[in-house]
Amino acid sequence: MSPRVRWAATAAALLLGLPFAAPPANAEPPAPAAPVISLSSGEHALIRFRLADQATLDRLVAAGADLAARPRTDAGAVLADLVVDDVRLAELVKNGAVPVQLIQRESDAAARRPAVAKVSADTLKFLQAYWWTVGGRTFLQTQVTTTATDDPDVEITVTWTAADGSTGTYPLVRFEDSGEYQYHYALPQPLPGKPVRVTASSSLGGTARPVTPATWPGSTPPATPAGYQKDFVAAYMTPADIAARIKRLARQYPKLVDVINLPNRTQGYRRTAVAYLGDPNAAAVVVESVKFGDQKMNGVQVRTVDPGAKNRPLAATYADRVLTVRLATDDTGKTISTTDDVAAFITAKYPRRFQAFVETGSAGLPMPVVAPVRLDDGLEGTEVSKKPWTVQALRIGKVRDGSRTGVLAYSQEHAREWATPLVTLEFAERLLANYATDPATRALVDNVDVFIIPTVNPDGANYAFNDFNFQRKNLVNHCAGASRDPRYRDSWGVDVNRNYTVGSYFDGYVGGSANCLSGTYAGTAELSEAESRNVIALASAHPNIRFAMNVHSYGGYFMWPPGSYKAEGRVTLPRPSIDESKFYLDSARRIVGAIAAERGTVTWPAYTGPVADVLYSAAGNSADQLYYELGIDAWDFEVGNDRWNEATGEWEGVGFQPPFDEAHAEAQEYAGGLVELVRIAASAG
Repeated sequence: MSPRVRWAATAAALLLGLPFAAPPANAEPPAPAAPVISLSSGEHALIRFRLADQATLDRLVAAGADLAARPRTDAGAVLADLVVDDVRLAELVKNGAVPVQLIQRESDAAARRPAVAKVSADTLKFLQAYWWTVGGRTFLQTQVTTTATDDPDVEITVTWTAADGSTGTYPLVRFEDSGEYQYHYALPQPLPGKPVRVTASSSLGGTARPVTPATWPGSTPPATPAGYQKDFVAAYMTPADIAARIKRLARQYPKLVDVINLPNRTQGYRRTAVAYLGDPNAAAVVVESVKFGDQKMNGVQVRTVDPGAKNRPLAATYADRVLTVRLATDDTGKTISTTDDVAAFITAKYPRRFQAFVETGSAGLPMPVVAPVRLDDGLEGTEVSKKPWTVQALRIGKVRDGSRTGVLAYSQEHAREWATPLVTLEFAERLLANYATDPATRALVDNVDVFIIPTVNPDGANYAFNDFNFQRKNLVNHCAGASRDPRYRDSWGVDVNRNYTVGSYFDGYVGGSANCLSGTYAGTAELSEAESRNVIALASAHPNIRFAMNVHSYGGYFMWPPGSYKAEGRVTLPRPSIDESKFYLDSARRIVGAIAAERGTVTWPAYTGPVADVLYSAAGNSADQLYYELGIDAWDFEVGNDRWNEATGEWEGVGFQPPFDEAHAEAQEYAGGLVELVRIAASAG
């Protein structure tokens, strides 16, 4: 209860006849000089009054006076603190009350009140403002950050002014990653000409300091001389085509090329052979060979039969490549085996030859009599070798003894990215074909040791060419139980670029999965796969490698570490130092400039930067292991930039396997980017 309410209650008690200390009847209150107290019209104040006697106070309280504190006596008079306005003050004075102290004016409270946070405008800042021209069309890209990071409803608008005086606006959208605000951005915006000024404003009233957009990337490679040779790829290339190309280059340029057989052979384009024993839509058991189908298990038959006799146990025989399962019967001769019985029996009786499990939805159902069905690995590539694959690397250089700075370029970690080997092989051919005629190329090959793995994941690539073009992973099937059902065949495998050791799923980083059917399945452990071990084996065996480029598709990104973060708080792997970050960005500008020199394709500034910032968290990716563990400056390409459609006014994606004309163009421009990387390595010494 406040003093004001509490003492109003006391006054009420007086009206009820409760004891109150009245002044002696014969006391004469002194009459000191009262201060002059006045209030402006409508103003309230807390004033202490000297009243003549208790009866006066009683009359005031009964009339509703705002008594603020306990009355007290002073030399026979009654002192009462009352809240009054100017009118009430005048009435009290007229009726004999004497104001003796102005305790507090109404206006005093504002000065004494604690400061209340005022809703104010936010502060905006441009993180990026770049422009470029492609095919006569100018584009502007901006990123803006606001200090109102926790407000999801903040709207930010960019206003641009072009050199010809024209102006326009466009909205930005908020970008969060792992629940953490990053910035506001928009896709590149078409403009009528060069922008000379951009500003930003927010719905909270904030504004950004105007800036002049910079040109992007602001770098142009040296011109190639007349007669410079390029355009060495004429079609998409399977792993067999790539192997033939490697063999031809080694034979054609024996003084400049070594072929390195990487130490870990892959599984090969093979799978176990399987068959549905029964109707998968009714009751069925999946029977699978333990060995691969090409190991004399394709074509093996399996069947169930009714023994035609009473009280027979479940039994099986395997002869002449036919597995015959005789179902159990009861005393009436009726078959009584269930799907579970049959699956368990086959696995237990022939553990080195077959494994079996109940098809999803068939558990506990009566096992039907099934005519012979044939096991098959399901692979469609009849001309593809089923043998384990030896992944090969090209080593290009005049001096290949480890004394020169090394550059590693590798591609097709993801099987469906058909254009990426075209990039690395076009790059290899340019270095070799121009060595004899172009002094600049000769200087590069003389002073840099170049390593190229055109296809890291040949098994998955064969599957992508022959069975399922969207295959991302390798062919190793770590699934167990019902996840081995053939209906999931296009989801088996390990994502090679989630199988490395730094910032991995196994360390708690985001972007990998423990689900064997996931597109980002990280495997059973770090470096569980031959494909990832080969990349690290090559880099570890050649400590002169100081630079690396991992070529992926699609989307038009140019990235570097860190590539992953932990979800809680979005904590990334350690950031490169200030000097390293500057080197990465400066190098990116040079390489992006070299890519653009081919047909004007520009990798967007918003798509240039650390993987975790411009793409997503990719736990256990190869660039992170090369950088953090081996000290290699590692980048990632995502070839296949979006193309601007002037008719629709939209950016359009090109996909993993665009029409070959587009893939050919990507090979030409990104091979130029790899040549620029070699120039960077040469200048680094």
